[in-house]
Amino acid sequence: MKKRKIQIIYIVFALLIFSGCKTLNTNLTIPEKKIPASFSSASTDTTNIAEINWRQYFADTLLVKLIDTALAGNIDLQMALQRIEAARASVKLANGALLPQVGLNINGGVRKFGLYTMDGAGNITTEITPGQIVPINLPDMYVGLNASWEIDIWGKLRNQSKSAFANYLSSIEGTNFVISNLIADVTISYYELIALDNEQEIIRQTIQKQQEALEVIKLQKETGRANELVVQQFQAQLLNSQALEFETKQQILEQENLINFLLGRYPQAVQRNKEVLFQEMPQQFASGIPSQLLSNRPDIREAEFQVQASKFDLKAAREAFFPNLNITAGLGFQAFNPEFLFTSPASLAYSVLGGLVAPLVNMNALKAQFNTAKASQLSAMYNYQKTILNGYVEVANELSNIENLKKINTLKKQQSDVLIQSVETSTELYKTAKANYLEVLIAQQNSLQTQFELISVNKRQRIATVNIYKALGGGWK
Repeated sequence: MKKRKIQIIYIVFALLIFSGCKTLNTNLTIPEKKIPASFSSASTDTTNIAEINWRQYFADTLLVKLIDTALAGNIDLQMALQRIEAARASVKLANGALLPQVGLNINGGVRKFGLYTMDGAGNITTEITPGQIVPINLPDMYVGLNASWEIDIWGKLRNQSKSAFANYLSSIEGTNFVISNLIADVTISYYELIALDNEQEIIRQTIQKQQEALEVIKLQKETGRANELVVQQFQAQLLNSQALEFETKQQILEQENLINFLLGRYPQAVQRNKEVLFQEMPQQFASGIPSQLLSNRPDIREAEFQVQASKFDLKAAREAFFPNLNITAGLGFQAFNPEFLFTSPASLAYSVLGGLVAPLVNMNALKAQFNTAKASQLSAMYNYQKTILNGYVEVANELSNIENLKKINTLKKQQSDVLIQSVETSTELYKTAKANYLEVLIAQQNSLQTQFELISVNKRQRIATVNIYKALGGGWK
């Protein structure tokens, strides 16, 4: 009869489990987007600049020194490193849940039972020791070990541990992505700064030429070859260039402070080499094949580990519907008098209790938790696809950008050379009265603007080399 009752209990538990869990599917899928075989052509060359260490890729020693300082002092990176430590602690916490929890228990107290109770009435005539009745105020002291252990029958705790470990790996890749972005940000800011340095030099050269031209015009006015209007126009152009010099000076200061902020230090002078902007660049950038992004880009790897973590979380949420088997035990010494606590075998106290608990009332809460985990997993899977797509688009855009900037740079060099020559030509023609002062002013303005544009194109080319390196997954190894 007793065996039959136990069988009935097992059947009831099984019905509760399978009735509540038969619709909880953990095998989730989304439409797969196949990665193209190449970026822009049929090339299958696996040579990839992302494999180059950033110290070799960015050969400027002053820039490398700035990046090293940023890696040691950047605040965002320090915060990312602490997220790794927090994730590592979460792994230890999840692994600890698989083991029995044992604690030392020392307590003492006094109990008084009401007279008109079973305990109170019985204690009046009961001897606690030979010849000694149980006192009304009964001391109680206990020293021992208490343990509890949740037996991981269904694998819920193991899945939680696996999820914590996947999140830990994700935090490492997230930090690698922070490093990659930090190196790119410092480098781009460096190129922005040296571009401003070159603009400032062009402005100063222009101011010098405009001052010389203004002196010539003033002399011509004195000899009657020019009037006051011409002097005013040349002077206005000079004042505009002088104002532009101060504006550029402010931009340089702000750019230096931005670099100092990225380096985690207060404003100070930034060492740089402005000649780097016009140094010869590689003609080709080995981009490898798109599938290499899966292993090279830390943001894609981070998203991949987030998918893994969400899968384990979903399994753990499903297993929460199953009964929990908990075992509790205690072993120690208990007595009403300290002299009997450790000296008498009768003071030995122990307990063992096992319990199987299945959820009944809180099913809706468990279902909500499962649906939340399900939505989180689907979201992580879509985010993974989005990150891959974003990586591919970034590489394709930068490869095209690099090719077009080469052509733009060639044309801008030619345009700049022509306009520089036009300034000389217009000046000579003006001296011989074959050109008017407006033509001289326009030639100077066009030349200055084109030189700025040429600096901008060279800067964009440098930045493109940084972006393609980062887009392919370089900069964190």
